[in-house]
Amino acid sequence: MTKFDNKNFQKKLKKKIKKSIGKNKNLTIKAKSGFYSLGFVGAAVFYISTATDFWMGVLGILKAIVWPAFLVFAALQNLAS
Repeated sequence: MTKFDNKNFQKKLKKKIKKSIGKNKNLTIKAKSGFYSLGFVGAAVFYISTATDFWMGVLGILKAIVWPAFLVFAALQNLAS
């Protein structure tokens, strides 16, 4: 069994991170899409669970797609008052 070399591991990890950042400069876009996806799922669950019939559920899915617009609208509305 070999010993774990922490310094060597950290050195290799930093090298891999620098290499991957150099290739992919859109790391923030990936993080934003993950946040949007979680928000979409949460909004869809909320709107569907409060739907009273099928078409309200369909409308809930459509609302879940544009949930950031509702969020920004409410935030700006609160800032204005």
